[in-house]
Amino acid sequence: MGVLHQVRRAGPEDAGEVLRLRQVMIDAVRSEPTADWHAESLPGLRARLADPDGGFAAFVVDHPQRPGALAALVAGTLEYRIGRAGDPRGTVGYVFSVATEPGLRRRGYARACMEELLAWFRERGAALVQLTASAEAEPLYASMGFARKPDPLMELRL
Repeated sequence: MGVLHQVRRAGPEDAGEVLRLRQVMIDAVRSEPTADWHAESLPGLRARLADPDGGFAAFVVDHPQRPGALAALVAGTLEYRIGRAGDPRGTVGYVFSVATEPGLRRRGYARACMEELLAWFRERGAALVQLTASAEAEPLYASMGFARKPDPLMELRL
C-alpha cells in the first residue's frame, strides 16, 4: 500500500490533532461526545510528545488532503509491572488510543501506525503488549497476533 513511509512519531506540534483523533475514537465507543477536557489535557500531552525518551509514544499518518491535520493515530505507554513467569522483566506495552479519520479508513493507516508502535515497544524491552479492542477493531488486532483473553483485554507476545 505504500503507507509505511508515511508513519511518523508525533511531536508536540501535533498535540491538538492527537486530541481530536482521540475524541474520534472515544465517540466511536462511548456516548460522551464532549471535548471540554481538551484544553486541560493539551499541556501535559505536548510535554509527553516532546520527550522522546519517556514511556509514551504516538505514531501518526498525516492527512493526505489537509496540511496540518492527521489521518490516523496510535498511542501507547510502557509500564513496569513486577516480573512474573513468561515476563520476568515486567515491561508491558499498553495501546490505548487507535483512531482513523472516518473518511480515510480501510487504507492501512492504523495497521502501519500499530506496527511502528509495536517496534517501539520491542526496542524498549516489552515482552507483552495489551489493549482493549472494540468489536469493529478486533479483526485488525487478531490479524496482528493479538489474542482475546477472558476479559476484553487482548495481548500480543513479542
